Amino acid sequence: MKQLVALVCAAVLAAGVGVAGEKRGTPAEAEALVKRAIAYVKANGREKAFAEFSDPKGKFVEGDLYIFVYDMTGKCLAHGGNARMVGKDLIDLKDADGKPFVKERVDLASSAGKGWQNYKWNNPAVNKIENKTAYIEKTGDIIVGAGAYKP
Repeated sequence: MKQLVALVCAAVLAAGVGVAGEKRGTPAEAEALVKRAIAYVKANGREKAFAEFSDPKGKFVEGDLYIFVYDMTGKCLAHGGNARMVGKDLIDLKDADGKPFVKERVDLASSAGKGWQNYKWNNPAVNKIENKTAYIEKTGDIIVGAGAYKP
């Protein structure tokens, strides 16, 4: 019986499925989601786009992937994972290790315009802190991003 349980656990992990049964998004999928979101902002305007991004049942929440948007001061404008963050100044928000990751996002967007960042964040599918990598891209005066939990 122990061998069967071990095999099932190994199969689930190999498939990239979390405890809640959802497939983990990949960094490539997170980047593609950001590109789609930027195109959506350009085609539909900010008001409609931000509402769609913040809808947990919307087309920009895919399993454990979701869009987040910040202005260049660290104010959250849209968040598909936690709508309570919208409207808040999060520039000083820190991850589990004390890293000011929103400030890092703003700095990355200001200097390079786009890129990847690593931080630790609670994964609600398993309710524990996990390593995460996020792709962010500056478009106009906003930062659009999505992150993938690392296996």
